[in-house]
Amino acid sequence: MIGSYVAVGDSFTEGVGDPGPDGAFVGWADRFAVLLADRRPEGDFQYANLAVRGKLLDQIVADQVPRAVELAPDLVSFCAGGNDIIRPGTDPDDVAERFEKGLARLAAAAGTVMVTTGFDTRGVPVLKHLRGKIATYNGHVRAIADRYGCPVLDLWSLKAVQDRRAWDHDRLHLSPEGHTRVALRAGQVLGLDVPADPEQPWPPLPPRGTLGIRRDDVQWAREFLVPWIGRRLRGQSSGDHVTAKGTLSPADIRSRITTVA
Repeated sequence: MIGSYVAVGDSFTEGVGDPGPDGAFVGWADRFAVLLADRRPEGDFQYANLAVRGKLLDQIVADQVPRAVELAPDLVSFCAGGNDIIRPGTDPDDVAERFEKGLARLAAAAGTVMVTTGFDTRGVPVLKHLRGKIATYNGHVRAIADRYGCPVLDLWSLKAVQDRRAWDHDRLHLSPEGHTRVALRAGQVLGLDVPADPEQPWPPLPPRGTLGIRRDDVQWAREFLVPWIGRRLRGQSSGDHVTAKGTLSPADIRSRITTVA
């Protein structure tokens, strides 16, 4: 019976790609928090989402981990290092060493720390070329989790998110349905009875022709890839001037999503 939960991470945990009716992001961690709160008496659950989009591992460890340690919750989800891995020239071995140091600080203060792996990017333009690098980092994350007795939210093995409908138009962040399926999988990892199967098959899609696929790729590159590269070259981050959501009420989260399943 988890009574408190803190989410630590980047855009994935902040919930980018899953806007509520007011435009503010919800995301898998907020949806997962509702699943946890539903197993407690009303008002007997504390939740904080400290994640901020675009943050690198060292920034997360410096800014978010101390706050999570201060809160000393029953559960922390720790997803970090993905933005480091996709940057040219980074060494997954080095990133993993720094990840373990952050995890050690969390494990000393929280009841349980759940870590996440990276997604399988074989179907993602540009990122599919980093698949081996991501797999190497995932191996490190699993080994570190074993050393500290941490449950692992294995996103690489979540086949449902291989469908393009699980992703936002930018192809870098999950859609609302994608975030929902990750929340359900997180519940399964902790042994909860979840209200739906995260691997439930998607409805069939009509076939797309080569021309249509190429046109979509060109539009995506113009609208998302080029601006992303531009920010990297200018040393800018999508998280500049973004403030973490902080403490959230499960009742407020429920009011901003139609369902958690």
